[in-house]
Amino acid sequence: MIDTDGKMANFALMRIASFHKDRGDEVEWADTFTHYDRIYKSKIFSFTPEDLTIYDADEIVRGGTGYDVKSRLPEEIEKHCGLDYSFYPNCNYSIQFFSRGCIRACPFCIVREKEGHLKPVSPMNYNPKGEWVEVLDNNFFANPNWREAVAELQRNGQPVNLHGVDVRLMDEEQAAALGTFKLKQNIKIAWDLPEIDIEPKLREVVKYIKPHHLTCYVLVGFNSTMKQDLHRLEVLRGLGITPFVMVYRDPKNKQQPSGYCKDLARWVNKPQLFKSVRFEDYESRKGFRCSAYFQGGQY
Repeated sequence: MIDTDGKMANFALMRIASFHKDRGDEVEWADTFTHYDRIYKSKIFSFTPEDLTIYDADEIVRGGTGYDVKSRLPEEIEKHCGLDYSFYPNCNYSIQFFSRGCIRACPFCIVREKEGHLKPVSPMNYNPKGEWVEVLDNNFFANPNWREAVAELQRNGQPVNLHGVDVRLMDEEQAAALGTFKLKQNIKIAWDLPEIDIEPKLREVVKYIKPHHLTCYVLVGFNSTMKQDLHRLEVLRGLGITPFVMVYRDPKNKQQPSGYCKDLARWVNKPQLFKSVRFEDYESRKGFRCSAYFQGGQY
């Protein structure tokens, strides 16, 4: 196996390893000194440079969004419900999906193209060394079986890090369910499209969830103006919700992030800087103050 660019333990490779070990195959990280019957090579991001290392193998299977958004594991592996965490000995968390796909078809997102419409899936085995659970569902409460998912996480009893909660769907019952979790990190929500005004929903949600337990991803560089970006950030500031700027990355690498987007992300994603300095007063590099963007400067 080759894990090209993942920061987290690679979910697909752990499934592959578990499947092949159960069949009696030998599985290891690839090196350049051994002949292999098959190599599985995973790449998550299209902008990751290709690994040009030459390996000795009868077959190399390349998978992951970085190679092809439509790549899939073989059906026999997809049906296998085991994860082999032994390949990541320093991994001290478990990975869980309770659903794959999404009910949305956002124009900036590849999830719908990659995974299709949302469908519930069975949870995997937990990491025996796990201290918390990374829940990677794209839209946790869109899952019709979300109550069963909540019950499973409650049974496990470990802290939870929820990656995908759509506040547009959240109601009082769901907010109360979140309140039963031990949180490893803030609950992740998003305000991606400026033309969709979720401020009223945010004001409702903070009645049930303390705002300092929420982190809101704010997408910039896709189809928003600076005025729209700053408006969303100031609404979040006013509500006490922590913003985190996500700079749009074109999956085909035809568009590179602008200097403005990078500077905005640097300013917002350092909480003390965001709290103490206005964007126009932020000196992102020597001799350049972000007030230039308010004067039409392009950098």
